[in-house]
Amino acid sequence: MDRRLTPANGRAALDVLRGQVVAERFVSGEPACLIQPVTDLRTAPDGARDRQVLFGEAVTVIDRHSGYAFVQAAKDGYCGYVPEAALGPATRPTHRVSAPATHVYSGAKVQAPEVMALSFGSLVTVTGEAGNFAETPQGFIPAVHLRPVDAPFPDPVAVAEMFLGTPYLWGGNSRFGIDCSGLVQTALVACGKTCPADSDQQRTVGTDFGDNEPLLRGDLLFWKGHVAMVVDDARLIHANGHSMSVAYEGTDACIARVMAQEGNPVIARRRP
Repeated sequence: MDRRLTPANGRAALDVLRGQVVAERFVSGEPACLIQPVTDLRTAPDGARDRQVLFGEAVTVIDRHSGYAFVQAAKDGYCGYVPEAALGPATRPTHRVSAPATHVYSGAKVQAPEVMALSFGSLVTVTGEAGNFAETPQGFIPAVHLRPVDAPFPDPVAVAEMFLGTPYLWGGNSRFGIDCSGLVQTALVACGKTCPADSDQQRTVGTDFGDNEPLLRGDLLFWKGHVAMVVDDARLIHANGHSMSVAYEGTDACIARVMAQEGNPVIARRRP
């Protein structure tokens, strides 16, 4: 089983895994959501960052121990550890942040002190309106920065372009730092498409197409450990360690650069 997608840690496992894994106990899981702007999803309580989860995203809590919770993310099934302090009761979000980033304010005016900053894709529950602001349990957010959760974006490339200049961060999933697969997942999920978290998993997205077919906007190109999204017939966009940011790059130039620097060819082409 893929560790990243297996809701079991030895101490506990979800009931659906009875007879498939060894665990001290099997549980139905506890619904919860993230209450911090960005939280690392780690391989162990003191382990490396695998991915990140954002404010309002839903998780199932499988185990709690020594201040950490072992959880499975609802968005993509990814499993890992987060601080218990990052979790709150499950909610029913009504909107997602649709600007690259926004602030939650303590009052419904631009001069009000900010409470927190939220990245694109964060999920909130709007309870009312106050002028140009949407009221949430956490505070007030500019209404223009929100989009109903049932109103997907039409173009994944346009979503990815909102992240231009975002610093590269291994395992990152937010406007504050993002990696190649995080950018692709964010763009596709915002458009109502299911997408796994890591680039090797994303090679199952959509359909494969051959080297002789022309590249279309939104196509995905994969190298070993990397993915990029096609913008047009000459450019792609990706979060990359070369520029250490989300950036455009000429498609032919990128393919040649990666081959020259790393000896890695394009290994898959997928059309979501």
